[in-house]
Amino acid sequence: MGSKLEFPVFDADNHLYETRDAFTRHLPEKYAGTVEYVEVRGRTKIAIGGVISDYIPNPTFDVVAHPGAQEEYFRVGNPDGKSFRELIGKPMRGIPAFREPGPRLALMDELGVDRALMFPTLASLLEERMRHDPELTHVVVHALNEWLHETWSFDYESRIFTTPVITLPIVEKAIAELEWAAERGAKVVLVRPAPVPGFRGSRSFAAPECDPFWQAAVDTGILVAMHSSDSGYSRYQSDWTGAQEMLPFRPDPFLSVTLGHRPVEDSLAAFTCGNVFSRFPALRVAIVEAGSDWLPGLLHRLTDAYQKMPQSFDEDPVTTLKRQVYLSPFHEDDIGALIELIGADHVLFGSDYPHPEGLAEPCSFVDHLPPGLPAADLQNIMGGNLGRLLSVPALI
Repeated sequence: MGSKLEFPVFDADNHLYETRDAFTRHLPEKYAGTVEYVEVRGRTKIAIGGVISDYIPNPTFDVVAHPGAQEEYFRVGNPDGKSFRELIGKPMRGIPAFREPGPRLALMDELGVDRALMFPTLASLLEERMRHDPELTHVVVHALNEWLHETWSFDYESRIFTTPVITLPIVEKAIAELEWAAERGAKVVLVRPAPVPGFRGSRSFAAPECDPFWQAAVDTGILVAMHSSDSGYSRYQSDWTGAQEMLPFRPDPFLSVTLGHRPVEDSLAAFTCGNVFSRFPALRVAIVEAGSDWLPGLLHRLTDAYQKMPQSFDEDPVTTLKRQVYLSPFHEDDIGALIELIGADHVLFGSDYPHPEGLAEPCSFVDHLPPGLPAADLQNIMGGNLGRLLSVPALI
């Protein structure tokens, strides 16, 4: 297990594994059958609206990869050309700590993690597979949030802060969901980094019609987290590949090269080029599990756009991004370079525990921080920054 550091640790990227009834326990009867588990050649799959998804190979999470199973792969690559199954290694049975807050707190104590943001896992497939039906999307997402609140709560002993999902197709419903979550103690919400589907097609969340939602986020003081998800970009790449859905556990070099972290880059471009940050200077956005190596290119392009089209911006877009965005880098990123770009006060530690892509020992993230980092910066990155963002009392 991890080693206890000499200061409080607040992990910006932990995950729970949903139970089979997470989407259906609170789903109104008229929507029965919208989400189902089905057997296909002896394997359990999830079907959304009657369409089977392979997005997550084992959606029951009865058997999962070991935490950090791919840690070395992401840090040093795959020089031996091992298969995905070889890289993942022997799986493990799911344990209560992956599904319940009480056992998770005990595991956090063993790992040396004092506090954590807790993101759902399977929920990342919902919105893309229901994009054709905005009303249904809101209903199912609310059913999930009811389950999250009932099972995990949104603030469990001031240590686990679970993130309810907010979907944006119908802005009035999004605001109502945000206020519902805030009334139940939510300090952070999860918004998909993607265009917003609607009754008349997709549009940007930077469109003026979405402004009331961003104002509500400011009014409630809630942190908006954008976590890597299925943002629908496989629809664009299918013209090249023929793929019908995002399959993150079937590595493909073409998709790796072309997709990169386009959804989060495009989302930040929408915020800045759409002047959302200028209209709502108190809005705070955390980018989680999207890495940071894409940021220099984005800042370069924003600088170029501002130089050539200053009349399109209310203020320098790079300034607004650095003012209002907080990033949780991957452990394999050049974190020193990120600190130079946005400052140590806007960097958040995230382990992605217990996913295989993350760290087996969350606190080992400290070993990937640049040597000689001032003690105050180190402590802020490992938890202080996030604690202030969520306005939670400091742990001693």
